[in-house]
Amino acid sequence: MCGRYTRYLSWSEIHRLYRLTTDWERQRNDAPAYNIAPTEDVVFVTAGEDGNHKLREGRWWLVPWWAKEMPKGAMFNARSETADTSGAFKDAFKSKRCLIPADGFYEWTLSPADKGRDPWYIFLPDHRPFSFAGLWAHNDNLGITSCTILTAAAQDPMASLHDRQPVILAPEVYDAWLDPRMPAGEAKALLSHDLDGQLQFYRVDRQVNSSKNKGGDEMITPIDMRTAYGI
Repeated sequence: MCGRYTRYLSWSEIHRLYRLTTDWERQRNDAPAYNIAPTEDVVFVTAGEDGNHKLREGRWWLVPWWAKEMPKGAMFNARSETADTSGAFKDAFKSKRCLIPADGFYEWTLSPADKGRDPWYIFLPDHRPFSFAGLWAHNDNLGITSCTILTAAAQDPMASLHDRQPVILAPEVYDAWLDPRMPAGEAKALLSHDLDGQLQFYRVDRQVNSSKNKGGDEMITPIDMRTAYGI
């Protein structure tokens, strides 16, 4: 799964992943975010005009277009295996697929010493920015634009931390994934084009455990490089 992530790199580094055209999209000055949590407003990228990309903002907790009230349950993630047929996600999967920019995320393991939750920071080599595969929706009834992150069965090296992981799409399939004309079955096949096998991780301080703690770069500093894995 993916219940927290980071977007601390400068926006100029991140937006190079996309073809954004307006000054509002390209010249943002977002503050670094080291502990983004579900229900917070986040930025995500959809298909734009003339083959370009469009930046949007919305709640990280998908609200289907037809919902009359805020949905219950963990709508911040959607299982890639069933999202195309699930009642809550199938409409978005059909034509409202998105990319969610990030540069890392967190997962937790249970400490054998004190049974506490130990957080791990997970990232790509050189801490380069990437995009989660996501879905989005706009609900006129509630006036909410929202998104969710797709997850899949964990592969190595993430499997040693958790049995699920977010899908990090390879850039070469961005355009196909975003294309609303792409049939859902073909779009689902694109999810195998991921960067998940490249992930690296190390343990960080438990201050990350509270979603209220936004902190700074100490949030992603290894607590002990001797515990680092995958690097």
